[in-house]
Amino acid sequence: MKHLLSIDDLTTDDIHELFETAADMHDVQGREVKKLPALRGRTVVNMFFEDSTRTRSSFEIAGKWLSADVINVSAKGSSTSKGESLRDTVLTVCAMGVDGLVIRHPASGAALQVSQWVDAAVVNAGDGMHEHPTQALLDAYTLQRHLGSLEGRHVAIVGDLTHSRVFRSNIQCLTRLGARVTVVAPPTLMPSGIGAWSAAAGFETSYDLDEVLRGAGAHGAADAVMMLRVQRERMSGAFFPSPREYTVGYGLTRDRLALLKPDVPICHPGPMNRGLEIAADAADAAQSVVLEQVSSGLAIRMAVLYHLLAGDTRGGMA
Repeated sequence: MKHLLSIDDLTTDDIHELFETAADMHDVQGREVKKLPALRGRTVVNMFFEDSTRTRSSFEIAGKWLSADVINVSAKGSSTSKGESLRDTVLTVCAMGVDGLVIRHPASGAALQVSQWVDAAVVNAGDGMHEHPTQALLDAYTLQRHLGSLEGRHVAIVGDLTHSRVFRSNIQCLTRLGARVTVVAPPTLMPSGIGAWSAAAGFETSYDLDEVLRGAGAHGAADAVMMLRVQRERMSGAFFPSPREYTVGYGLTRDRLALLKPDVPICHPGPMNRGLEIAADAADAAQSVVLEQVSSGLAIRMAVLYHLLAGDTRGGMA
């Protein structure tokens, strides 16, 4: 693959190959010396025009552990704060001979546009409310480590679907791997046109979280639950009456945690709004895989950079 802009860029075989590579990369995290020579001589620039902790840090560490030279550029420290266009910024950076660009931008489609301007490999680290492919890959990889094959497994995705790029990428990734998906949200946070989309893509929708957790929905009891952050920074109006009412209707509270079997993984892409979409009891439960997702994210991003940039110069993973 030349770029990773969307889960649509990957076949099912591509996803499984990335997972196999990620498993090898995961082993590196346990080594005393966490260095591989695969990307020696390559240069990767992380361009983040939105705030990030997990994604930016894991891409930086992933590049460095693969021996690439990694440079971080943020909106506040770049010439875009002086009025320079995105096009001029990325062309300027790429004129320095960089091999890969990892880009996060508030505008949907920004990563695709950048890929059409430059020769470097482009990785979409989140573009507006559109997609976040490496997050979906790490979520599926984490679930597969716990559940085995995702074929026929029921995954419930709960929360602010309207503003979530993670949800959009996960629908593509999980259904491609054979999972049965139910998405749950209040009507105001269900994306417009989701009825036609769900029918075409083969996932279910529900407004009743308790029904889904009890297994009364079309797909039965959930094998995994993914809670999504309420993205208040993207909301321009009142999407629910109050935080308290949202928690009562759609939060993974202590009482709802009791509805889950103890081996049902609880996911959250982070950052979490504790006490809003997820209670501390659930976030810190033994079945929570939130921190494992972070570890998996590093392995997946190492795998993505390896497959995009190693080429004929790959030094192996020994």
